[in-house]
Amino acid sequence: MRTAYSVENVRAAERELMARLPEGALMQRAAAGLAAVCAGLLPRVYGGRVVLLVGPGDNGGDALYAGARLARRGAGVTAVPMDPERMHAGGSAALRAAGGRIAREVPRRADLVVDGLLGIGGRGGLRPAAAALVERIPQGVPVVAVDLPSGVDADTGEVAGPAVTADVTVTFGAYKPGLLIDPGASRAGVVHLVDIGLDLSAPAVEALQHADVAGLLPVPTASSDKYRRGVVGIVAGSLQYPGAAVLAVAGALRGGAGAVRYVGPGAESVLARYPETLIGRGRVQAWVVGPGLGEGRGGEVADLLAQDVPVLVDADGLRGLDAEVLRARTAPTLLTPHAGEAAALLAVSRESVEAGRLAAARALSQRYGAAVLLKGSTTLVASGGVAAVRVNPTGTAWLATAGSGDVLSGLAGSLLASGLSGADAGSVAAYLHGLAARIAGGPLLAQDVAAALPAAWRDVRRP
Repeated sequence: MRTAYSVENVRAAERELMARLPEGALMQRAAAGLAAVCAGLLPRVYGGRVVLLVGPGDNGGDALYAGARLARRGAGVTAVPMDPERMHAGGSAALRAAGGRIAREVPRRADLVVDGLLGIGGRGGLRPAAAALVERIPQGVPVVAVDLPSGVDADTGEVAGPAVTADVTVTFGAYKPGLLIDPGASRAGVVHLVDIGLDLSAPAVEALQHADVAGLLPVPTASSDKYRRGVVGIVAGSLQYPGAAVLAVAGALRGGAGAVRYVGPGAESVLARYPETLIGRGRVQAWVVGPGLGEGRGGEVADLLAQDVPVLVDADGLRGLDAEVLRARTAPTLLTPHAGEAAALLAVSRESVEAGRLAAARALSQRYGAAVLLKGSTTLVASGGVAAVRVNPTGTAWLATAGSGDVLSGLAGSLLASGLSGADAGSVAAYLHGLAARIAGGPLLAQDVAAALPAAWRDVRRP
């Protein structure tokens, strides 16, 4: 499990550790890790040209001490302060003593630029003085961010104004949520974690990895039959969107449940493609409702939510949901909106959801009393039963294709039917779905993702 921690949590752990270490020792640990990564990115250290963009806080101090280490190895290191009067005194003295220099302007030529402008406490984007330095970074030069790209909110990944786009981020002690959640994650590049010995408490965000997913996957035993393994019902498709039924069933059939039962106008198309499917209502262990449902079928959604079985609601099924009805349910509910649907459920703009994905996922889960899988460039799963929000680490931009969400819904519904909680079903489904897309390559169709799910399943379970 990869875990990320809030700024408050990290700061508390740093204070506790610094109280037990000699003064400056923690910053030296961070600087050593930063310098090692920078050295590996230079064509050669001796003679390499390194530019440090330096803010007034400890983030700037980390950059200066790392620059001093590189200068002692023969690199030409130039520090450009955002505010020359507020540079970190110890770091600037160390850089000068090692042969580095302080300049007012960003050099036109460099082999590497280090962003040490703002630390994890920065909020609201870059201030004008910092933004002006970033604008002068030479084109094509690799950028290394110290702890996280300046201008990215460490706790949320939000970018409220100008911000650095890094090729590599060297983060200290722990991952921060903003490094794993877009739009911040898209600006972080490759993230290197430097262990500085922090003792951290509960994470704010977590990301499943292969071993975690393998431990959650339903595996049949010798005594299993199709009913014990779970039956998932699919209410999807319409005359306007018949393919949604086929794709949702495709995802469900490859999701680990023992059987899939389809209810809707697309039975003929479903059977033609998947003769294994059961047709018509009957006993199920979970329902999926909404993909391609069309308008005017809210009554079907309400009927399913009245049943005491897990229900996944997607797409058209999300229209007009009654929060009081969902909060009163005792069986698990999983909502799977994209940003536009989430905006409608929260009565806010789509832009606000995309800019603040973490806050939106948490707000949806709290308002509707359900697990929420918020789809997008970073897929998040929030649930009141899981303290940390889960961020999905798999996927590819090729998943932005018609019908891929229908496959995801069927897959997650099948996992619900096999006994997983809403949060676990959503998290595992997103992980497998993204991994299958990587395996299928691109350009891809939604049916390619469904076809690659068995390979993704085997890959996760491979020792």
